[in-house]
Amino acid sequence: MAILNWLVPTRALRKLSDEQSPRVTNMELFFDLVYVFTIIQLSHYLLEHQTITGVIESITLFAAIWWAWNYTAWSTNWINPDHGAGRLFMVALMACALTMAIAMPYAFTERAWMFVGAYVTMALLRAFYMAALFRGERMGQNYAQLGAWSCFSALFWVAGVLVPEQRLLLWGIAVLVEYAAPFVGFWLPGAGATPMDTWPLKGLHLLERNQQVFIIALGESILLLGGTLVAQTLSMPTVFAAGIGFALIVVLWWLYFLHTTEHGEHAFTSASDHTKLARAGLAYAHGIMVCGAIAVAVAIELILAHPLDAVHLETVLIAVLGPCIFLVGSAAFHRTMADRYPYIYLFAMLALPAWGYLALNWHVTGLVLGGGVLGILLVLVALAARGPAEKN
Repeated sequence: MAILNWLVPTRALRKLSDEQSPRVTNMELFFDLVYVFTIIQLSHYLLEHQTITGVIESITLFAAIWWAWNYTAWSTNWINPDHGAGRLFMVALMACALTMAIAMPYAFTERAWMFVGAYVTMALLRAFYMAALFRGERMGQNYAQLGAWSCFSALFWVAGVLVPEQRLLLWGIAVLVEYAAPFVGFWLPGAGATPMDTWPLKGLHLLERNQQVFIIALGESILLLGGTLVAQTLSMPTVFAAGIGFALIVVLWWLYFLHTTEHGEHAFTSASDHTKLARAGLAYAHGIMVCGAIAVAVAIELILAHPLDAVHLETVLIAVLGPCIFLVGSAAFHRTMADRYPYIYLFAMLALPAWGYLALNWHVTGLVLGGGVLGILLVLVALAARGPAEKN
């Protein structure tokens, strides 16, 4: 017991009143540095695997790294990252996340063991450390049941390493298990489910953490844009393409911070059940928005690399689907936080595929494709700025 109290001291938990919300610590921001590199690795993976299989692999990898970040952000709602034990806990998770990022370019080939080993270690360490930290409390049981589900999904992750020809399928099943677990309350035979009201979450802290990771996703667009410009001759078409790319980044920021997250701040300020809002609006809907932002970063790089070349199907799909994915996530976030859909988004979600179809059939250049996507999103921003065009 003395060793347990030394390794997992209960005093490492945050001590907050019901009215207080945890502040984001420097240790949490330090942890996020790994995700700057991770998102770079993921976007480069998609750039180098522009096939249907490559897209599915990229989505699978994103699902894993997002869930790893999401569960870590949730854990810091309760553990104090400024406590000595909390710092060591975060450093250990950080090392696992960095290992996943290093393995990512070859996760489906020779570094599969490295990726899975880091992911599974991170999941089990986080779940059972938190269970030990909350020993004797209901939250300890909650985290133990979460850990049991992580063990179950680990079987499919490891099986995917052992059976390379079925790797994508098995890892897909592992992802489905991970994402289904909260929906069923981490139900286990004999133990039942973990009721949402037994997870005493402080939603504003988690919302701020999600905003920070979205900024990181937008930062990947800036890095790809700047890196491509440094490597190329600054011709007029390249400069125009860069301007379109930069404007797309600004539009995503505008839609996210000025038309989306304000609903989250209001909801968490006024609602009593933060856990339900956080699961649907942050763990799931917000992850979709981040995925869309990463796809937009890839689209910007593709357009910037060949601004005067006729576009191919892969470029069109990424350029159109990226903003659509973001808007789907944003709409789900609105539905969760404000109990309404932003129906003005339907304009863009119909116009973008239509423009992609025309662009492909007219054999337009990357510059024209990007300009059309930007134009549709600018109209959406203008409609959103006119006022709340949502319906209950």
